[in-house]
Amino acid sequence: MSTQTAIDIQQLKRTSVMPAREAGMGNVKKFFESQKGAVAAVLPKHVTPDRMLKIALGALRTTPKLQNCTVESLMGATVQCAQLGLEPNTPLGHAYLIPFEKRANVAGEWKVVGTEVQIIFGYKGLIDLARRSGQVVSISAHEVCANDEFDYAYGLDEKLIHKPSLGERGEVVAFYAVAKLVGGGYAFEVMSRQQVEAIRDASQGWQMASRKKKQNESAWGPHFIEMGRKTVLRRLFKYLPVSIEMATATALDSRSDSGTSQGLDQVLTGEYTVLSDDAPMLSNDEAESTPAATSPQAKEPDGLWTPTPEEAAAIHARERAEAAATSPRAAGSRRAASLDIE
Repeated sequence: MSTQTAIDIQQLKRTSVMPAREAGMGNVKKFFESQKGAVAAVLPKHVTPDRMLKIALGALRTTPKLQNCTVESLMGATVQCAQLGLEPNTPLGHAYLIPFEKRANVAGEWKVVGTEVQIIFGYKGLIDLARRSGQVVSISAHEVCANDEFDYAYGLDEKLIHKPSLGERGEVVAFYAVAKLVGGGYAFEVMSRQQVEAIRDASQGWQMASRKKKQNESAWGPHFIEMGRKTVLRRLFKYLPVSIEMATATALDSRSDSGTSQGLDQVLTGEYTVLSDDAPMLSNDEAESTPAATSPQAKEPDGLWTPTPEEAAAIHARERAEAAATSPRAAGSRRAASLDIE
């Protein structure tokens, strides 16, 4: 290795652990370019590494607070989105890169030690992952309003009927998600507004925003319907044949809801990567401490499991075998005998 190459590698290592604002856009771009091979290795064929890196750098410009995040977590988030085939921070609404503050236990007290990125998935992104799983023909999620015609039943004679009112629909009273399965039949899930609000009230972001009386700072405030659709979709996923991508997105989304690290600074495995421990995280707009985050007895959460290539191949093979050998009902899905969705 030449002296110049060694110097370049050391510079990239230093850049990786620095906030993007401190590193400077020139060094950030240079680090991203150095990791183009890692991005290319996980991208689907229809997306180029240059496009993903351009999107990531664009996110830094459109969301200035992301510049407080470490460069390696920005790169890790980009690689994770690339692996899932989702473009973050675009009008597609598939996923969003959001700055979160990382906390560490310092002398028995949780303190902010840096800012990292978390991936927040939109309901459109979850739908796209389900469609690409190969087990679902179509999937959608909708809100039900008070003046809509709506009826459903589970059991031996399942049905789902929804005819939205053409006039004033009234307030939202429920949400549902429905999927048409490759093997035949349908799977659907219905949640009342009260059930969705209970999940909202348990989320870290909503709790922090409510304490500050700034609910609009949480996605649940201005985007309640979209978040409700995503919530019922995640519930439906429990009854669908799950792909690695769907399972990963759901796990990452759950960690975001609970306010814990997604470990995106550990996604990269190249020689420039500097790994660090997981720690509870709060969004950059939700920096006030919570009892769970500041208690000396609080424990750091377990890391997110990521399968090795061999494990992923074995899981895919098992899923294909199960899909071929079982009916949709045997695979754990709910089948609707009749659907009338207009």
